[in-house]
Amino acid sequence: MIIPKKISIANIPTPIEEIKFDGKPFLIKRDDLTGVELSGNKVRKLEYLIYQAKKEKSDYIFTTGGDQSNHARATVIAAAKYGMKSKLFLWGKDSGNADGNLFIDKFLGAEISFLSKNSFENVNQIMFEERAKLTKQSKKVFVIPEGGSTTLGIWGYINFIEELKTQIEIKKLQGIFAASGSGGTAAGLLVGTALLNLNLKIFAVNVLYSKEKIKKRIIDLAEGCVLDYKLPCKIREDNLEIVDGYSTEGYKNINDNKLTLIKRFASESGIILDPAYTGKAFVGYYENILKRDKGKKILFLHTGGIFGVFGKRRKYLSID
Repeated sequence: MIIPKKISIANIPTPIEEIKFDGKPFLIKRDDLTGVELSGNKVRKLEYLIYQAKKEKSDYIFTTGGDQSNHARATVIAAAKYGMKSKLFLWGKDSGNADGNLFIDKFLGAEISFLSKNSFENVNQIMFEERAKLTKQSKKVFVIPEGGSTTLGIWGYINFIEELKTQIEIKKLQGIFAASGSGGTAAGLLVGTALLNLNLKIFAVNVLYSKEKIKKRIIDLAEGCVLDYKLPCKIREDNLEIVDGYSTEGYKNINDNKLTLIKRFASESGIILDPAYTGKAFVGYYENILKRDKGKKILFLHTGGIFGVFGKRRKYLSID
């Protein structure tokens, strides 16, 4: 068994809170509190990825995502913190009035290439072609795929399970419910539960890819990690459930019904959910878990995304 090294940039352990919504109690793990600038679930992954980038003496870090990508923003900040330049390959359009995550990317001086939706499908090839150009200039480039979802990056959520074990009686928990964009968080949770031989269901709300595609990505990542690090466990596919149908309006948008619910939740709890990830996941949690009074048995994982709210501020404020 090989355990990779990491740097410590996340404020962990993050707290678990028991709160009520609509009179129904539930558990929420606050991974939105992993930091301020370096906030959300991406930071756990970056602890491993940035360590490796530094070990390889990288001059640049390349990564990708949507124009409001939480992962891209966190990567830019982490790269700056450790003396590396960053270049982002973002699906979207440039804006002279950038907001949210994109504003922070620009404020920190990241180089940015904007891609159309069609071009974004080939983003990994584009990044490696750009890396080849810089390699010819004797620059070392560390490429991080979308969401930091690699067999190394998902160690952030393998260790999450160990952390959870110290906070609650984990064997009384039936599942963990979270948004899933690139699949890394769910993959890490699957590996972590397998290592501890826990019969714990991972509920992943697909916010970007189809049910079939995200399930394959998650399982491939989890099994790849087991192979890469010679882990003494076997991934149980039946412990993964994709909760489909909560991003029919698309990754970059959110409909009024969802927004009404998450605004009400914010006003009653003081907890803000973003429009791309946690907002959609919470609507799924509310309809499938809370309404069935299972909130103390299935934990909701708040994976962050606070800056994404600002990119949709007019939409948020238009809903009563």
